[in-house]
Amino acid sequence: MQSPMHSDSTFFSRQGWLSFVVLAAILLLVLPAAFDIFRLNLIGKYLTYAFVALGLVLCWGMGGILSLGQGIFFGLGGYCMAMFLKLEASTPEATKIQSTPGIPDFMDWNQLTELPVWWQPFHSFGFTLVAIIAVPALFAFVIGAAMFKRRVGGVYFAIITQAVAAIMTILIIGQQGYTGGVNGITDLRTLLGWDIRTDDAKLILYFVCAALLLGCVLLAQAINISKFGRLLVAMRDREDRVRFSGYDVSNFKIFIFCLAAAFSAIGGAMFTLQVGFMSPSFVGIVPSIEMVIFCAVGGRLSLFGAVYGALIVNAAKTSFSESFPELWLFAMGGLFIAVVMAFPNGLAGLYREHAEPWLRRLLKRSVARPAVAAAANTAN
Repeated sequence: MQSPMHSDSTFFSRQGWLSFVVLAAILLLVLPAAFDIFRLNLIGKYLTYAFVALGLVLCWGMGGILSLGQGIFFGLGGYCMAMFLKLEASTPEATKIQSTPGIPDFMDWNQLTELPVWWQPFHSFGFTLVAIIAVPALFAFVIGAAMFKRRVGGVYFAIITQAVAAIMTILIIGQQGYTGGVNGITDLRTLLGWDIRTDDAKLILYFVCAALLLGCVLLAQAINISKFGRLLVAMRDREDRVRFSGYDVSNFKIFIFCLAAAFSAIGGAMFTLQVGFMSPSFVGIVPSIEMVIFCAVGGRLSLFGAVYGALIVNAAKTSFSESFPELWLFAMGGLFIAVVMAFPNGLAGLYREHAEPWLRRLLKRSVARPAVAAAANTAN
């Protein structure tokens, strides 16, 4: 049975901690020092997709559950945050020129005269923080329980999640008066009275996003080395054997699917804060497939690879789409095919197979040469 990670990448090993420290140094020190606030805000946007990639490593890489609908949970988390921010920006004083002051502008444009009941709790920031996790996790639980209890998996599950993503997009666009429609929820300005559009706010939000991401990496690593993590890998490789051993495989799948949804939702909420809007374009099939590509390129068996994959692919997307906007989707499809065919373990697999052995040999030589020189000096 294969390990979900490289044997030296366990949470408490020297190399595992070194990889974490390197990632933290890159996110918290190198990138802020190397880029201006505009580019750093763009990198912060890329990091929000890394939350989704982390969840896919747990769900797909460890558990063998390929979800092509993670944009659903990314969008739900983003919409929960956007609803709070929009209500804060829709005070009666700020909307006094509307026919119905005190409600979001898109509701007024669609001739709604009062705030819907299910919008009311989002006046509370505490409720919003809970909803960002709870709503996507609950939705994932409903999908997971409906599918996994009936032993639906593999390609069938992937197609179903893709269909749900399409349905969610149509539903959000169709309910324009309640969701903002195709434009989404826009013109988000403040968080608890704090202007999130300033350069200082963007810098702080970047560090908050990076810190949350590192916390999710630690949590995912802890799951990876636990008994639950080993059972996930066993379930991925020999599901029937795990089931015959007395374990309820469906409950394992439901839990890890819900956890991946929660990770995605945190990313969606941070995306809304850093970018300033949320729309159905981040919920549908195309963004969901792109999120799988981020994970695949970085390495679906590596948590750190997933973060680097999200950063690298999104940076390439930005650069390439500026020059060839019509070709970007074809490039993404070709990249995914190339990854699956040429290096299925992604960049992390290439590093482990080629770069890591070379670095180890180099380290041994650098340590051995002073030792030989010292021994020669002692003999003389």
